[in-house]
Amino acid sequence: MTAMEHDADVIVVGAGPGGSATAYHLARHGVRVLLLEKTEFPREKVCGDGLTPRAVKQLVSMGVDTSPEAGWLHNRGLRVIGGGIRLELDWPELASFPSYGLVRTRLDFDDLLAKRAVAVGAELRTGVNVMSPVLDATGRVVGVNAEVGPDKVPTAFHAPLVVAADGVSGRFPLALGLAKREDRPIGVAVRRYYRSPAKHDDNYLESWLELRSKENPDKLLPGYGWIFGMGDGRVNVGLGVLNSSSAFGKTNYRRLLTDWLATTPEDWGMTDDANADGPILGAALPMGFNRVPHYTRGVLLVGDSGGMVNPFNGEGIAYAMESGALAAEVVAQALARPAGAERERALAQYPAELKARYGGYYRLGGIFVKLIGRPEIMRIATRHGMPHPTLMRFVLKLLANLTDPRGGDAMDRVINAMTKVAPAV
Repeated sequence: MTAMEHDADVIVVGAGPGGSATAYHLARHGVRVLLLEKTEFPREKVCGDGLTPRAVKQLVSMGVDTSPEAGWLHNRGLRVIGGGIRLELDWPELASFPSYGLVRTRLDFDDLLAKRAVAVGAELRTGVNVMSPVLDATGRVVGVNAEVGPDKVPTAFHAPLVVAADGVSGRFPLALGLAKREDRPIGVAVRRYYRSPAKHDDNYLESWLELRSKENPDKLLPGYGWIFGMGDGRVNVGLGVLNSSSAFGKTNYRRLLTDWLATTPEDWGMTDDANADGPILGAALPMGFNRVPHYTRGVLLVGDSGGMVNPFNGEGIAYAMESGALAAEVVAQALARPAGAERERALAQYPAELKARYGGYYRLGGIFVKLIGRPEIMRIATRHGMPHPTLMRFVLKLLANLTDPRGGDAMDRVINAMTKVAPAV
C-alpha cells in the first residue's frame, strides 16, 4: 500500500480528552489525522468533572477559552475534610501551572475538545466502533477494522501509525495482547449528580478523607469522597475505592455512596433521592502505567488506555491530554523520517519520555495507595496531618503533582527530588 492510499497519516481511536488532544496537536504539526469515535456527541462519561491546574494548562495550550463567560466554574483550591477538621488549601502559585482549577460536565467537555481538534484540521468521524487492528505481513499495525454507523458497516481505515485512546476498556491494545498489569494500582469510582442550591457554586473542590454512615458513625467506611459544585444548580458527588483496600470488589459501591451522603446536612440536598439528577454510575480508574508497553508495532497508547491515572488523586484528564500532546510531538518527528529503523528510533522516545516524566512519581503513588488502603494508617495520617496547614500544603502539591521543576520553593525541591530518586515503574 502506498502513502497515497492511506486514509490518514495517523488514526486516533477514541475522542475523549486524550484522543482529542492528540488529534489537535497532530493537526497543528501538519499531520493528516483521522479521529474515530464510537458514540455521538454530546455524550456522558463517568467522571468527577473537576480539573486541577495541571489540566487547565493543557486546555490553555489547546486554545480553549476557560473564562466563566464560556461556561466554566473556577475554583481556588481543595477543601479537605477529615479528622474533625475542615481545611481550605489554595492551589499553589507556580510559574509552570495556572493558580485555578475548573469544573465542567463531561457531557459537553469532550465535545468541546473534539471540536477544537476539528478546528485545526483533524477529521472527526463519529459512530465508528473500532473493533481490531489491521496487521501487515510482519504483524505491524497499519490501520483499524471498524463498524460504521447504525448499520454497523464493516470498514477498514489505513494509516502508518495508530494512537489508542480508547479509555479504560483498552479494547484496541487488548486486541494486540496488551493486558492490564495486576501489580499496578486500580480504583473504582461511582458518582451521581444532585440538585444542590447550597453547594453548586462552591469555589473549592471538596475532598472527604473519612467517610462514615449514619447507622454506625464510629466505623470508617472504605474509600474517599468528593463533592464538586457544577455551577448550574447541581453538584457532582462521588467516592473512590482503591484495590489496596480489603473492601475492593466486595462492596456495594452505590449503597456506600448513599450511606455516606445520609450523613451530610439536609439543606445540601444529597440525603433525598428526589434531588438526584440521574442514576449512580461507576467506572474503573487504571493507575500507574497498568498497561505497557506504551509503544509497540505502530501503536501508541494515550491516557487511560495506557493506565496513566495519577495514583495519588485519581486524576486522569490531565495525564490523558499531556500524553496526547507528547505522542503528537513524537509522531510528527517520526513521520518526518523514512519508515523502518530510523522511524522506530524516534517512536521509542515516547515510552522513554513517559517513564522519565511520570515513572518515579507513579512509583511513589503506588506506595501511597498501599498505605491508605489500610484504615488504621489513614486514621493516624488524618488525625496527625490535618492540624498542620504547612504539611497539608506540601501534601496538596504532592498529590496534585503541582511543582515547578526549576526555581521552585523548598517543597517543590523535596518533591522533585523524591520523584527522581524513586525507581521508575
